[in-house]
Amino acid sequence: MFLLHPFSLIYRGAVALRNTLYDREVLKCKKLPVPVISVGNLSVGGTGKTSLVRHLTEKLGDEFKVAVLLRGYKRKSRGSLVVSQWGELKVDLPRSGDEAFLLARMLPQASVVVSESRFEGGMLAVEELKAELIILDDGFQHRGLCRDLDIVLLRKRDIKDKLLPAGLLREPVSSLSRAEAIVLSYQEIEPFDFKFGDKPIFKMFRRFTHLLNTKFERIPLDTLKDREVIAFAGLGSNEQFFEVLQRLGIKVKKRLSFPDHHHYEDFKLEEGEVYITTPKDMIKFPPSENLFALDFEIEVEGLLDFVKAKLYE
Repeated sequence: MFLLHPFSLIYRGAVALRNTLYDREVLKCKKLPVPVISVGNLSVGGTGKTSLVRHLTEKLGDEFKVAVLLRGYKRKSRGSLVVSQWGELKVDLPRSGDEAFLLARMLPQASVVVSESRFEGGMLAVEELKAELIILDDGFQHRGLCRDLDIVLLRKRDIKDKLLPAGLLREPVSSLSRAEAIVLSYQEIEPFDFKFGDKPIFKMFRRFTHLLNTKFERIPLDTLKDREVIAFAGLGSNEQFFEVLQRLGIKVKKRLSFPDHHHYEDFKLEEGEVYITTPKDMIKFPPSENLFALDFEIEVEGLLDFVKAKLYE
């Protein structure tokens, strides 16, 4: 670990230089003609960004035509693409990337766009889809696009973590000075408190209320009562998924852990077994009667009112 520290110092210098150039407007962000909300974090790996994007999109979709904008990580395509238009899928999973495809499946009231250039993707959403509000998934480090509101999620481990490559932080905790709001995630597993000057702080809780079948239909949690399951996941933090299953009392006879964004080409479901995974992993499988995903709703008391107040200023 000692050998990695010098590289973290180099990385810190590069991050600081880039942020300084934007802060001093040597590098300038491009502004879209509609409001932009960025949901991001400081670290590599899962902090609940996509879940919060889904929550905000569902809540704001009654008042705005919302388009969710992502890079489309590990997609087999390039350029700006419309993944879904108000619930209608336009491209398949390989071309969209798993997170964008998942949001497209779960947000029929919104549109989803992927693009390496967030500005070009945003303009596509505004001009072709007539979007009135852009929600940027994983946008805190993408400073080339101006935003009206920066929401940053923080895990407990982020507070004392190190910068890449010695740790998992993409930016130091001091970068929270750019945020308008800080959301403390995974409170139902690891509750913690945190303050950063006078920044508004919100706490996010996941409430595991139901399962999804492979048609993405909600079914009761007790569908798996008294049944032994094989649990698998390919997330930034698989252990959190397995821990939740244990807390819910779901009987897991085998855990299978895969890298984040795993494609499962060589993974076959066996007849006679029952499998449980996450929605992001389940979208990579064909319809099956023995595969379920654990889904949840989130609660972030006060955040929605805060966001609406900012949008209507």
